[in-house]
Amino acid sequence: MVSWYEQNWLASGTDLEEANRKMGPPYVLRIACLLCTATLAPTVRAQFTFTTNNGVITIASYTGPGGAVTIPSTTNGWPVASIGDSAFWNNGTVTAVTIPNSITNIANSAFISCASLSNVTIGGGVSDIGSSAFKSCSRLSSVAIPDSVINIGGNAFQSCSGLTNVTLGANVSNIGSSAFQACSKLTSVTIPDSVINIGSSAFYSCTTLTNVTVGSSVRNIGSSAFLSCENLAAITVGPSNLAYASADGVLFDAGQTTLIQCPPRKAGSYTIPISVTNIGNSAFQSCADLSNITIGGNVRDIGSSAFQSCSSLISATIPDGVTGIAAYTFENCGSLTDVTIPSSVASIGQGAFYACSSLTHITIPDSVTSIGLSAFSYCTSLSNFTMPDSVTSWARYGFVSCSNLASVTIGKGVTSVGDNSFQYCVNLTNVTIPNGVTSIGIYAFYQCRSLTNITIPDGVGSIGQDAFAYCGSLLSIKVPDSVTSLGLFAFASCSRLANVVIGNGIASIPDYTFQACGSLTNVIIGNKVNNLGFGVFSSCFSLTTVYFLGNAPGVHLFVFDGDNYATVYYLPGKTGWTSTFAGRPTALWNPQVQANDASFGVQTNQFGFNIAGTTNIPVAVEACTNLANPTWVWLQSCTLTNGLIHFSDFQWTNYPGRFYRIRSP
Repeated sequence: MVSWYEQNWLASGTDLEEANRKMGPPYVLRIACLLCTATLAPTVRAQFTFTTNNGVITIASYTGPGGAVTIPSTTNGWPVASIGDSAFWNNGTVTAVTIPNSITNIANSAFISCASLSNVTIGGGVSDIGSSAFKSCSRLSSVAIPDSVINIGGNAFQSCSGLTNVTLGANVSNIGSSAFQACSKLTSVTIPDSVINIGSSAFYSCTTLTNVTVGSSVRNIGSSAFLSCENLAAITVGPSNLAYASADGVLFDAGQTTLIQCPPRKAGSYTIPISVTNIGNSAFQSCADLSNITIGGNVRDIGSSAFQSCSSLISATIPDGVTGIAAYTFENCGSLTDVTIPSSVASIGQGAFYACSSLTHITIPDSVTSIGLSAFSYCTSLSNFTMPDSVTSWARYGFVSCSNLASVTIGKGVTSVGDNSFQYCVNLTNVTIPNGVTSIGIYAFYQCRSLTNITIPDGVGSIGQDAFAYCGSLLSIKVPDSVTSLGLFAFASCSRLANVVIGNGIASIPDYTFQACGSLTNVIIGNKVNNLGFGVFSSCFSLTTVYFLGNAPGVHLFVFDGDNYATVYYLPGKTGWTSTFAGRPTALWNPQVQANDASFGVQTNQFGFNIAGTTNIPVAVEACTNLANPTWVWLQSCTLTNGLIHFSDFQWTNYPGRFYRIRSP
């Protein structure tokens, strides 16, 4: 085999020195390598771009035809010492690379995304493999890292999905973060005694990895180093390691006070040693075959995601002394039916019980003051929930898609029903909102299709966008005077909603608030409303009566679009009204009891009176027995045909005294 070189700058001897002086370091050489055989086989040409600095050459890029590439150790007597950043970046034609002993450094992303690269020979002079050096080389099947290597950079072999075997040299001291992440065919790893640091997520999602041996010199194992290795059966630590220990394949700190990771393939039951006071983040994550875990009484802290996706775990008892249930602690524990929370717990974190689809009930102790974002979302078997009065902070998305949740009592310490709190709770029939609540967030009860009645307490100041939209069983709603703000679509598509009372605190009813409430027949609008948004009552095809207690408000388009039977009624003394309003006819609503005519009083053993007013206006008569604490009872609804009707109470003798009032039906 014969090699030859062709240079851009032709020089020799003192001419080369003069060329170097004129160009100044570094300068670029273009090298063409022609490999020939005695039988004159087809020519293979490999081309590199180099940089030189102080007589040391770095490969800057490769532009050759691909195939098997051998990197030269010298050129023109100068050593090739480094493969530069992204030198072979995204090259799809190179199948094999031989790196000579002269190379000391493989720089960042040197061979990243070389999709056809199946074999790499790393020379014995390499000391540093840079970050992402071989990342996403999906056909690379085996790598032997020589004893000369000290550092394996972050992401160095990440997503080398065909990698089945890695041999780590005897002098590697650092394995960087995500160095072998998602090497999904890697089955085993022995970490030599030289290694001091294993970075975070170093072997994350190595899904066929079955066992790991940790050398005696390791002083730091980063977070999630072996997480999501779903077939990992054991982590074994060298007996002389001063920082870590293992027992029964489980990884601990040296004193076994912190349980760091239980391998996901551990099955059946497991008892946490009595020495343990801390269960680390993600310690049992994805232990899908563990059905029972006994937590020792000395445990005081349980980390986030500690039991996440333990899909066979049936029950959990949290010991006294634990002060908080961290974020995602039991997320996606699909078989979990029962949890005991002690009175020492003060907080339940974000997503703590998210998607615990078999959890039927849970008791929250009075010690709890905060419940985090999505804490119980997608608990599809949860049927009822009582929040203690101690809870003062309750984040949004609390019970999204709890499809069997039927009854909820919200604690008296809560001041807000958060955004999306009960969204898609399709079987929710009963909710108790305490008087201290001042706001109901957006989508709070969106598509609670079984909710027939809800009382919005006085004190609520705002109701958010879509808060009760698509509550298809809701029959009536009263917005109290305390409410000053309504969101868009707040009650839209409540298909059975028949009666609405809007209090005197609202100045503007925003766009589409009651759109497509197809059963809505009667609306009373408070005296401060001065604006109706687009399509507020559009497609309310059953709407017949709309009562305004104040002056005629400003209107936008399509307020009553499609409401062909609606009549608008207004009170005496109110201004701005004409014969039509927003395209609908109007009428003065002015019924009066005729107390001074002959009809008033007892006639044929019945107490009665005439009611007079505008022709054909609707009225209702109600009665009570105690004006100091009245409970009004409906007696009769009627229409003032020709402007007059006589009312008779044939039950009046059943009461020692009775009071009457006229109101809208």
